[in-house]
Amino acid sequence: MAKVLCVLYDDPTSGYPPQYARNDIPKIERYPDGQTVPNPKHIDFVPGELLGCVSGELGLRSYLEDLGHTFIVTSDKEGPSSVFEKELPDADIVISQPFWPAYLTAERIAKAKKLKLALTAGIGSDHVDLNAAIKAGITVAEETFSNGICVAEHAVMMILALVRNYLPSHKIAEEGGWNIADCVSRSYDLEGMHVGTVAAGRIGLAVLRRLKPFDVKLHYTARHRSPKAIEDELGLTYHATAEEMAEVCDVISIHAPLYPATEHLFNAKVLNKMKRGSYLVNTARAEICDRDDIVHALESGQLAGYAGDVWFPQPAPANHPWRNMPHNGMTPHMSGSSLSGQARYAAGTREILECWFENRPIRDEYLIVSNGTLAGTGAKSYGVGEAPKGK
Repeated sequence: MAKVLCVLYDDPTSGYPPQYARNDIPKIERYPDGQTVPNPKHIDFVPGELLGCVSGELGLRSYLEDLGHTFIVTSDKEGPSSVFEKELPDADIVISQPFWPAYLTAERIAKAKKLKLALTAGIGSDHVDLNAAIKAGITVAEETFSNGICVAEHAVMMILALVRNYLPSHKIAEEGGWNIADCVSRSYDLEGMHVGTVAAGRIGLAVLRRLKPFDVKLHYTARHRSPKAIEDELGLTYHATAEEMAEVCDVISIHAPLYPATEHLFNAKVLNKMKRGSYLVNTARAEICDRDDIVHALESGQLAGYAGDVWFPQPAPANHPWRNMPHNGMTPHMSGSSLSGQARYAAGTREILECWFENRPIRDEYLIVSNGTLAGTGAKSYGVGEAPKGK
């Protein structure tokens, strides 16, 4: 029987379960590219429930324990005395989310002699050292596209919030004020601006599609150029590098995976290539931006705003400079963990586990590492020497 170690974020401060705002969520059968949503044989939760926290348990406990497996769920993941560190050496399967990642470094993988499956509930496996996983024969899987639209919607919301100066204006109203001049002194129309995305995969393309009705001029840079039909449909301008695109855009939204070539891609050099007063949104990975260079760009006015929900490390310490830098729209890492998204990535986690325990193939699009090599989505996302180190 397997020992399944699951790392999830903490319960609501007001207790679990919360009072839900809605009675249900829309049912979706396919993603925009035609891929079907997760289809496990059964689920033990109601879609729309809070599943990503410790008490939510991704709806997995009865399924796993009925099969005789040991299921340990914790939010305590950092340091040698953490529950995660203590339980890892004899764990067969590790599950965590990008929002509260269980960092599987090479050192931790070396201690986990029984580990055979590292499963991400959601999108993004850069918290796993993929080269170490390859050497150890560990399968790495995630639910590709399960919460991608959640992230795309969040990115568009943040773009509008920054450009229209929404958050400071809301604060004025909340605090009893009414000075319209203070509200509009940093408020602009998105219409007519040049907006670009770094990467145009599932999430990046979803952002571009949602922005087109705003009558903006759309740009993108990506390692794989999009088909001409998509470029023509959306009126996209392709740029070979992010640095080249930075010179012409008023707004840039980042949707690339983290690997050595993208780490600190947006540093002082690239930020200073951007138009003065540009906006940068990052719902991909924090380390794609240089932490201190972002702060300096906001303080100098080179950037008019920075928003995102990704930090390094996660959770971010209380004194992280992005918490109080000027003109920021930061949130905890929550863009991909809406209740709608949770229903899909919890079902996807169940689907992968059913395949694993029943010796059935895991969907190719869910695979990152398999049989000692990059596989499926992993093979498409990373090249030789590009695999993240799980830091």
